[in-house]
Amino acid sequence: MNPKQIVMIGAIAVVISIGSVFQSEEAHAGSLLRTPDQAESIRPCETDASAALHEALGVSTDEQIYDALYEGRSLADIAAANGKDARHVIDLQVSELSEQLDRRLASGSLSWDRYLAHKAELTDMITRSVYGTDAKAHL
Repeated sequence: MNPKQIVMIGAIAVVISIGSVFQSEEAHAGSLLRTPDQAESIRPCETDASAALHEALGVSTDEQIYDALYEGRSLADIAAANGKDARHVIDLQVSELSEQLDRRLASGSLSWDRYLAHKAELTDMITRSVYGTDAKAHL
């Protein structure tokens, strides 16, 4: 298998893993059935998150991130190439996922024990994701 394919598959696996870590044990089909008004209210948040990530990485589009990941670079590599500190990327992602965990705890879709377990491993998991295979050197 091509090294680029391995990196892309690894990046996709990390995204899927992160997403599945924060899934609740309950399914809420209604959340998939959004009216146009609800969909519009979601976009500004997503845009703000994307803009913050773009700023932290020193890029202007998602395509730049995708292309760099496809070329085998990590998020830390992208940030460094653009004169940015990878720690800001980590802090941003930890903050966003912490807020998501807080909301899930408050809504009752996450138990206290699972909340604490996820919070305990959050920074390490994000750091490994941002640095890729060289994460242990940066922990």
